[in-house]
Amino acid sequence: MTEENNNYGAEQIKVLDGLEAVRKRPAMYIGSTSEVGLHHLIWEVVDNSIDEALAGYCDRIRITIHEDNSVTVEDNGRGIPVDMHPTEQISALELVMTTLHAGGKFDHSTYKVSGGLHGVGVSVVNALSSKATAVVRRNGNIYTQSYEYGDKVSELEVIGTSEKTGSTITFTPDSGIFTETTVYEYETVKNRVRELSFLNKDIRIHLKDERSGEEDKFHASGGIVSYVEYLNRKRTPVFPEPLFLKGEKDQVEVEIAFQYFDGYSERLFSFVNNINTREGGTHVAGFRSSLTKCINRYANDDVVPKNLKEKMGGDDVREGLTCVISVRVPDPQFEGQTKTKLGNSEVKSIVESVCTEQLTIFFEQNPQIAKKILTKVVDAARARDAARKARDLSRKKGSTSLLMAGKLAECQEKDPAKREIFIVEGDSAGGSAKQGRDRSIQAILPLRGKIMNVEKARFDRILNSEEIKQLIAALGCGIGNEEFEIEKLRYHKIIIMTDADVDGAHIRTLLLTFLYRQMLPLVQGGFVYIGQPPLYRLGKGKKEKYFLDESTLNSHLFSQASEKMSVIIDDDESQYELTGADMITILEKLSVYQRIVAFMNRMNIWEDMLYFLLENNIRTADQFSDESFVHNLLSQLSEKDLIIGNIRSCRWRPDCYEADIAVRGKVQIMMTLGPQIPLINEYRKALSIFESIRPYLKSGFTIKSINKNNEESLNKVSDWNEMVQTVQDESFRGSHLQRYKGLGEMNPEQLWDTTMNPENRTLVQVTINDAEQADDIFTTLMGDKVEPRREFIQNHALEVTDLDI
Repeated sequence: MTEENNNYGAEQIKVLDGLEAVRKRPAMYIGSTSEVGLHHLIWEVVDNSIDEALAGYCDRIRITIHEDNSVTVEDNGRGIPVDMHPTEQISALELVMTTLHAGGKFDHSTYKVSGGLHGVGVSVVNALSSKATAVVRRNGNIYTQSYEYGDKVSELEVIGTSEKTGSTITFTPDSGIFTETTVYEYETVKNRVRELSFLNKDIRIHLKDERSGEEDKFHASGGIVSYVEYLNRKRTPVFPEPLFLKGEKDQVEVEIAFQYFDGYSERLFSFVNNINTREGGTHVAGFRSSLTKCINRYANDDVVPKNLKEKMGGDDVREGLTCVISVRVPDPQFEGQTKTKLGNSEVKSIVESVCTEQLTIFFEQNPQIAKKILTKVVDAARARDAARKARDLSRKKGSTSLLMAGKLAECQEKDPAKREIFIVEGDSAGGSAKQGRDRSIQAILPLRGKIMNVEKARFDRILNSEEIKQLIAALGCGIGNEEFEIEKLRYHKIIIMTDADVDGAHIRTLLLTFLYRQMLPLVQGGFVYIGQPPLYRLGKGKKEKYFLDESTLNSHLFSQASEKMSVIIDDDESQYELTGADMITILEKLSVYQRIVAFMNRMNIWEDMLYFLLENNIRTADQFSDESFVHNLLSQLSEKDLIIGNIRSCRWRPDCYEADIAVRGKVQIMMTLGPQIPLINEYRKALSIFESIRPYLKSGFTIKSINKNNEESLNKVSDWNEMVQTVQDESFRGSHLQRYKGLGEMNPEQLWDTTMNPENRTLVQVTINDAEQADDIFTTLMGDKVEPRREFIQNHALEVTDLDI
């Protein structure tokens, strides 16, 4: 026994005081310390405001993301109590902010229903923030208290008076906890806030991003009916208005809205007290059971034609269904603090009862809609029966073994946890992969051409596709709710490996669509990966190096250049020399700026104009709400050789101003100066590096080189752009650069070294952070409606940097 074990006694048992446990094991409380956990901090604070709304005391919430990525959540509820707690002898505000399991939601005297049940929400946010401030409007006064890393740093004090009530929490995520990122994604917050507005139709939520000036206001008077209409906006509904069912039993409130569309997947979103239960639970089971029973019962009614009489299963009645279920439960039992599944057994029977009663009445009163639903469900049942027969037939023929013997190059390892399968585009790449692989653990499945777009296909047609049958047979876990068994998955790494061109991207999207729609647990379980083959090969003599993208290639070139070159900066005041690491850093940033300039130029924002905007610190869209500010910009521009249009109210953003500007003599070069510019992602990247590269954008440069004979030469260049290009060209000298278009261009050794060798390769794991957003993008890109896809392409066309057709 080791000395360490001998010393194990009472003194080794650690007791974590206060919020120390949260900082020690943050993932236990917010799920992770990645981007998901970072955004969970906002949800915890907003959920408290929503609970005030559920109690009937709050109808407005304001969320602001500040430039330093701190967040403020303000509501007009009752305000957190500030009086002295009778037993703890500290203010209730301090108790709530600094103590785990302290809150007003453990009984029903304050909140009838609530999303926060453990009393850890805002205290966890406080613990994981480098600083936080609470401002409470209550009792006619304004109170405030500040905290750092979960501990108070000021006493509760009154800073003013107010007739209004409410709470305002501001927090800054601790970069020591969230090491991956502390940058909030506006779209992620926006999607959750939109969701909350649908679930709480009486609330108005104002979301603002001070970093870009973006803001949105949400108020959905139609509630979850509007939510279903929003989810189906890019699809063709079977009937015009979503069905809405509502009821209450044993203090459990039930709201369900659903609508069928002419697709084949189910889209169901469930909520308990506004918490998104991504894994469903008893409320979902109750609805599904009721829907299946009601439709089968109606199909047996005498008024239904014989051609619509069919025995329908659960999968059949849910094909092409978009549904939102929202229940409010006084004492919900969730699985874990992140609340992804409801466990209350009594809720199933309540939801089933409410749904069955109202659906039965609806079908009787609306026979036309009932017939449309029944027609769709019967078609699904018959197609599923045909698919089952096809599946049974293929098994009888023993085609599974034939399929696998035909194309699949199997590996030797028997343990699925150690096995990986590469799904490769084409026989050419498949041949290289088969020769270059590690046969002990790596299997190869080449696909010939593009697989079927399952977004537009019914289940029986999917199973008739040869390429999809190959894939199903290889994975071994079955398909469809009835037969899918993740325990039978034969490989725990499913790696999609396609070419770095348009066709490769399309094939990758088709495969991801298939896995997302038909084998979702594989994506949720983290089994799906995307291989990252290199885009460039740089050869010099017998040496060669591979690079994933242009930025890593440039970093290498600049590092090579720094060994034999330096850059002399000539500005108006001084002359100095950049060498070594400093030179590499500046060149890397200037090469990024070079790509940004090219991108902005495609949007008719030429380089001098970009510099002017950055120099004037144009950071947010809000700056264009100041008319005098816009006039000042235009007066500065009028001194240049430009044609300045009249200032006018912005056409797409209220209370903002814009003006058209053209280059004199080049009317085709015209832009609109307005609030849209700070919203461009590339412009925001330029903002983040501008101050560090600004001294070099207007300087002169001389490149100093040392040759093999240790002789020095000087080369004067005109500007930063030519300087970057000259350094790259010099570093390239004697080298050969190859840009790969396809995996088939690599020989087996190259493919192994760069893309398949576990020690060298780069894999991207496919995850689903937001199911609704993921579903929406698959519908947009792969669905039947052309208009949403055209709009998506128009909005994102200019973001393409490498297009190979």
